[in-house]
Amino acid sequence: MSANQRPRLTPSASGGSGSSQEPDFVNERVLLLVMESIKWDVRVLCVTASVCRRLRAMAKRLLWRELCLFRAPRITESLSNGVHSSRMSGGWQALAKLLFFCGGCNSSRHFVTESRFSKTSGRSFLMKRCRNDLLFVSDPCEHRFGDREDDLGVFRGVFRGFRESMTRACLIARQVALEENERCPYCGARVWSMTTAGLVPRNAAKRLGSYDGALEYFVCVNGHLHGTCWLAPLSSDEGTNGQDEGYELNGSEGTGNSSGDDPTVTNGFHDDGFSGRRT
Repeated sequence: MSANQRPRLTPSASGGSGSSQEPDFVNERVLLLVMESIKWDVRVLCVTASVCRRLRAMAKRLLWRELCLFRAPRITESLSNGVHSSRMSGGWQALAKLLFFCGGCNSSRHFVTESRFSKTSGRSFLMKRCRNDLLFVSDPCEHRFGDREDDLGVFRGVFRGFRESMTRACLIARQVALEENERCPYCGARVWSMTTAGLVPRNAAKRLGSYDGALEYFVCVNGHLHGTCWLAPLSSDEGTNGQDEGYELNGSEGTGNSSGDDPTVTNGFHDDGFSGRRT
């Protein structure tokens, strides 16, 4: 062998195992251990899933689900009915994006620094006949919009078992058409306008702290909700009453807060890593 020739690496020398000659960075067990060691950082997983097809497939099959279970265990447990191996409507990747990413408007999309999803808020978005449905809705993310004094509130939510829900049954019974020019920002599916359907309860605006008639939201065929509202200024004595049953996402420690609220993600990553596109 000449001095300029490089030796061919054997599977053991290249970090693979057995006859698969699989490098460590696409080894499922190794990748799980790495993600656990960094507490399932959503930014790292987004980058990992965009490296190659094999990692993207592994993320779709396993890693997004594990991220949801680790970062938002209580809401994930509720949505999956405790069956962690079950398929999630729209996919686990879509759920992860909904939990940790604000669709915003135009160029204001971003990973959230804090999210709180509440069943109590969800009930405010359900008509009386649909109150047996389970819907989680986030607190609105505030966005400045031009020179307006009022902030634009961007909120999102998710139904459990949407295909069997009364909300979906009402939409079908009313023969509400799917929107032509609107898609779900989380799974890409077609959506119904709840405003067009006449299924927006009056107390939904109050729950969000919005003006009456100043909100609009959509629900996709997979049960993901997204919408916007104009937020009214709060007086000093206004706020939640402490009876909210929600879940807070704790991004700093990577586990769901057991105090009763949802998950939090702290980062400044402004790429839509879920889809591989810049926002």
